[in-house]
Amino acid sequence: MQTHLSEAFVGTPQGETAQAILRKCVHCGFCTATCPTYQLLGNELDGPRGRIYLIKQVLEGDEATKRTQLHLDRCLTCRSCETTCPSGVEYGKLLDIGRAVVDREVPRTMVARLKRAALKLAVPNTKLVGVMLWFARSFKPLMPTNLAKKIPAYEPPKPWPSTQHSRRMIIHQGCIQRVAKPAINAAAARYLDANSISAVRTDDACCGALGLHMADHAFFERYAKRNIDAWWPEIEAGAEAIVSTASGCGVTIKDYGYLLEADPEYAHKAKRIADMTIDIAEVFNANAASQGKALYRKVAFQSPCTLQHGQKIVATVEQILHQHGVETTPVADAHLCCGSAGVYSLLQPKISMQLLDDKLSALQEHAPQCIVTANIGCLMHMESKADLPVRHWIEVVAPPE
Repeated sequence: MQTHLSEAFVGTPQGETAQAILRKCVHCGFCTATCPTYQLLGNELDGPRGRIYLIKQVLEGDEATKRTQLHLDRCLTCRSCETTCPSGVEYGKLLDIGRAVVDREVPRTMVARLKRAALKLAVPNTKLVGVMLWFARSFKPLMPTNLAKKIPAYEPPKPWPSTQHSRRMIIHQGCIQRVAKPAINAAAARYLDANSISAVRTDDACCGALGLHMADHAFFERYAKRNIDAWWPEIEAGAEAIVSTASGCGVTIKDYGYLLEADPEYAHKAKRIADMTIDIAEVFNANAASQGKALYRKVAFQSPCTLQHGQKIVATVEQILHQHGVETTPVADAHLCCGSAGVYSLLQPKISMQLLDDKLSALQEHAPQCIVTANIGCLMHMESKADLPVRHWIEVVAPPE
């Protein structure tokens, strides 16, 4: 694709990155076949190819409009198009650039700004989230059923193994997950322990993805740097990896090197951390220890977009489940998003719920005992409407407490 960037972007890091990505696109349209929003809405501008044209026009000097912003907002950033693209177009990076530019040029309404500010204030604040959940659970009996189902049941904090092994890995605890579903990180710690690896806890925080979802790079940098500072002493002390149990966080941390490459103080550390970050599924292989009986014998696995398209981890979780004697059922259109997509379910609820209905129909079709996933956002989104239990897969195969 030929590009003629406006003077405002020529020679800038954003412009150079965008131009390199745009020139890879050959207009083939293969991406539209696997784009969830294009499949639902049937509008070219709600598919990757159309959004690429919109971003290109803005970078070439055309005026960004509310219409431009709407179509970019509707993108889930599921990156299914990247898996399909024969030319290797890094659409996710281009979208981040486009959203940031459009948001600078097109002011949002006061209501939209307040909603986004509230999310950025609340979500990474674990103490505030804890208080909010306590109040929500207290009034849950008075709520309509559809709203009450969105409130996760209370889970008491679970102990982590205290065994000391020569191998050590840091578990990123995240923000929402450590408050709403603390059993996930505890299960991962037990599984590491069963495989002679000590799980290390640090004072880490939100991975920063929330800021990227809303084109707020300053927010992202603040939390990314906090995490780097929290992890660095353990890395220097010999921790061999940073383990993510939330694929949405993992894909973001694996991009720290790229996202902070222009920061003279943090670039080197960010790249090292990105290189040593792994999903919990990548820790294990055919030699991983199987400890006891799995929690369920037949499950449907929902592969999060951030796992299969973002991190390119495909069939690994299923293999681990099979090693533990767990049957996985077929899932139609497994490449499509469940509609969670970070804060997308809150900002674009109509599209999100349509995708959720389709996903749950596919997951529940073959009568599994449980739905399992690899990302906290997907888990809580599906749990709000599923007829079955929804768990993280590591909870199903981890040794008992």
